[in-house]
Amino acid sequence: MASLTSLRTLLDFAMDVAWQAGQLTLAHFQTAVDVEWKGDNSPVTVADRGAEELIRRLIAQRFPDHAIIGEEFGETTRDSKYRWIIDPIDGTRSFVRGVPLYGVLIGLEIDGDAVLGVVNFPALREMVAAARGEGCRWNGRLVHVSHIASLDQALLLYTDASDFGKHGYGQVWERLQAATHTQRSWGDCYGHCLVATGRAEVMLDPVLSVWDAAPLLPILQEAGGTFTDWNGTPTIYGVNGMSTNGLVLESILQLLKA
Repeated sequence: MASLTSLRTLLDFAMDVAWQAGQLTLAHFQTAVDVEWKGDNSPVTVADRGAEELIRRLIAQRFPDHAIIGEEFGETTRDSKYRWIIDPIDGTRSFVRGVPLYGVLIGLEIDGDAVLGVVNFPALREMVAAARGEGCRWNGRLVHVSHIASLDQALLLYTDASDFGKHGYGQVWERLQAATHTQRSWGDCYGHCLVATGRAEVMLDPVLSVWDAAPLLPILQEAGGTFTDWNGTPTIYGVNGMSTNGLVLESILQLLKA
């Protein structure tokens, strides 16, 4: 495990890289950018590819012995204890419609342990960043999850309500709506960061890839919350993902299992 000093250096680097990549995406934002469709029916643009190429180039220049995996260009074969995990634009559907709730995601594993995460929201001028033992910061200010402990007061977030039914969680969705105070579709990485910064209590994703999840686990943990799969296991490799303020975790797990 890297020392706290070296983690701080790595975090500063990741924040700078995420900012630079975010600036690149803004050059294409709200410009009617052309959209291509990948085999999984997800959109991709020149901004996605350009941002990932930039991130990869900056990492390779600074840390040539580190491994990299990204959504658009796959994984390097380099054997390293350090592995950067990249989603150049999380929320591409929002991005192509000119909605500012998209983020540049950068995570870092050391010896298989997710220890660092940065989410930059370029169009919102917000950045949420954390490293193990360093706390979670929102635009440089230390933040903490909310103190709401009851679901009947909780704000529940999700990306697309239809996803629950598509993946066999239709009845779960009905129970979640009945149990929580408010539900909003402020989705993708934005919803998870709302939980980390105390502005919501739960964010649920029925399906997540590792590049979606990698920065979220250290961010939520350092903010005093939880990032788990829907079984309650802290992991970036679950087929689904959930951020909570920790206080409502067990209640949500009971609803998911009922």
